[in-house]
Amino acid sequence: MASAIQIDRLLDTVINQNASDLHLAVGRPPTIRTRGRLVELRTKVLEPEDTMALMKSIAPERSQTELQEEGGSDFGFAYGDQARFRVSIFKQKGVVGLVLRQIPTKLLGMDEIGLPKICGELIRRPRGLFLVTGPTGSGKTTSLASMINHVNETMDHHIITIEDPIEYYHPHKKSIVNQREVGNDVPSFSEALRRALRQDPDMMLVGELRDLETIEAAITASETGHLVFGTLHTTGAAGTINRIIDAFPVAQQNQIRVQLSTTLMAVLSQQLLRRIDKKGMVAAYEFLVVTPAVANLVRENKTFRIDSAIQTGKKFGMQLLDDHLWQLFERGVISPQDMIDKCRDTEGMTEKLHRAGVTIGRTELDEKQELPPA
Repeated sequence: MASAIQIDRLLDTVINQNASDLHLAVGRPPTIRTRGRLVELRTKVLEPEDTMALMKSIAPERSQTELQEEGGSDFGFAYGDQARFRVSIFKQKGVVGLVLRQIPTKLLGMDEIGLPKICGELIRRPRGLFLVTGPTGSGKTTSLASMINHVNETMDHHIITIEDPIEYYHPHKKSIVNQREVGNDVPSFSEALRRALRQDPDMMLVGELRDLETIEAAITASETGHLVFGTLHTTGAAGTINRIIDAFPVAQQNQIRVQLSTTLMAVLSQQLLRRIDKKGMVAAYEFLVVTPAVANLVRENKTFRIDSAIQTGKKFGMQLLDDHLWQLFERGVISPQDMIDKCRDTEGMTEKLHRAGVTIGRTELDEKQELPPA
């Protein structure tokens, strides 16, 4: 039972330190990611048998089999009522490694996480495709969970989520929420989407638009009168639209541009940054609302003009990522260095800082943290 005690101690540390991730790798001590930085815990260096025992103490049978056969597996599990974790187990150099991502149990309101105000209006629409994009760990899941929770509390909808694995749990409130886990409840995202159309949905969440089949199914679902949320690992609104179009064979791309111009409703692209006051993280957003003018740009393959359309579309609630980053910097929320690291136009932003007389320097966190006694 030593491994179970150990995993409990590690998970307690993650929760107490408000860390986002726990890394368990052979050859180094357990390491947490807190406020964006990796911090080693002052405990023993992990041996191959340690990571194997830790993996077995939390992984379901299905995932252990998948690890042996495929070399990796993902699953979610609840740690009492304190938190949920999304876990990735994998083989590297012939031994087992684990990464656990903490998913808070408390659903935050859209205002609390600073989502653009217009999101509340857009998610009341009966149909369309709403994309939330950004790199891994940028808070996409949290943004989507808060929007789904808002609909769940205020509208009588049937909401279907398709996730791999399920992260936030949504109890039925004013809406009915059915959450399907890929690999457990259904074999694939595209299959779940096809089935969902026969289940009288009002709103669907596709955890990841990871292949052509899934992207196609999501566009079709939004065309047939449903509100569809999807995520992509892209940065920027224009880059997201190009990524979707480029997923299709050249012969189909014109048709997809036309379909996207009529179904795409909004693109929310986000980055997470450390707050200077050390009170956790803050999200910076790029937000595109698809107006008739933007729809024309998509249809006519002029996505290179989308950034200037966002700049002139402030009255519709639109904003560029770099503009939001600059606002956060001016308000004293984020450091100039972090702003430069996350912005899209590094050169332009550096010049803007120099003109404002700001010098850029890094601040480091303490390298070690104590692991509390068991």
